[in-house]
Amino acid sequence: MSKILVTGAAGFIGSQLAHVLWQQGEQVILLDDFSYGLEDNLIFDDHDFRAEILREDVCDTPMLNALCEKERFDYIYHIAAITPLPDCQISPGRAITVNVAGTVNVLEAARRFGVKNVIFASTSAVYENCDKFPTKEDDAIPPSLVYSSGKFAAEQFCRSFVEVYGINVTVLRFANVYGPHIDCLRTQPPVAGYLIRELFYDRQPVLHSTGEQRRDFVYVDDLIDLALKVRDNQGYDCVNVSTNMTYSINELYKTIAKIMDKEHLQPVYVDSSNYWKRYPGLYEGAYPISAQILDNEVNKYTLCDNAHAAEKFGWQPQISFEEGLRRTVDFSVDVLKKHDAAL
Repeated sequence: MSKILVTGAAGFIGSQLAHVLWQQGEQVILLDDFSYGLEDNLIFDDHDFRAEILREDVCDTPMLNALCEKERFDYIYHIAAITPLPDCQISPGRAITVNVAGTVNVLEAARRFGVKNVIFASTSAVYENCDKFPTKEDDAIPPSLVYSSGKFAAEQFCRSFVEVYGINVTVLRFANVYGPHIDCLRTQPPVAGYLIRELFYDRQPVLHSTGEQRRDFVYVDDLIDLALKVRDNQGYDCVNVSTNMTYSINELYKTIAKIMDKEHLQPVYVDSSNYWKRYPGLYEGAYPISAQILDNEVNKYTLCDNAHAAEKFGWQPQISFEEGLRRTVDFSVDVLKKHDAAL
């Protein structure tokens, strides 16, 4: 039995990863400050998930060092981050503190107290300025937005700690992750969560641009399967977590609408300049956000090469797009019903 710390453990991905580790008999400690994590994410059908939960901030250096000194973790899965892109743009200082300095805190604690491997949750957003597809791990060039820039910087610190201290760090660049526990309630949800929410309330979803922009979507269970396979990797490694396939936003909408029997609700298409209109601060000030940046974000194409994961770790995604979305819809509809009942 290994002792494992999962940061961001009350979030969409962290909660499910922690639950799987616990099911496998590992001793798991969960850390989350619940600024984005939810208590409901820690509720599973078996009702026996009783891992220790610490309501702490990964940026609290003394706390993290004391915890790692006491527990002597074998592994750390560092998932904690501020992930909504507009939240990072509107509060860049906080985003960099959490996403970069928080990662350095984890790396330093791992160095000091002998963690065997840190598995760091990065993102395919680091490829936002790339124009070569499918994108391989060594194709990344400096991105532009605060979220992706912070993750790119955190990756460089991961490499630094490996080169300087000889610790083991595996960086996982997640494509567009979907599945049960996806957030469908926040101001700017992931697109699958947003579509499910709007259709649940019989509202026409608002899609930006033509809806023909294509994304590489990966189901959360497949991601977790790879996260487990890389645990004993040595040195520094960077791995795409993707399907090496794309679906358009329109295809995503049509699949979800069919599953929910809401095909009569047709989406409304608007210009990409309205993409982050719920964050008016980004459009104000002496230098408002660039219309070109918004257009690039809306219309970006993502397709990540997963050959490295297949060749080195024997990993292939198993869940089809349709089946994954069906599971996501079933779970999210229950969440929305409970949310309404609590009002």
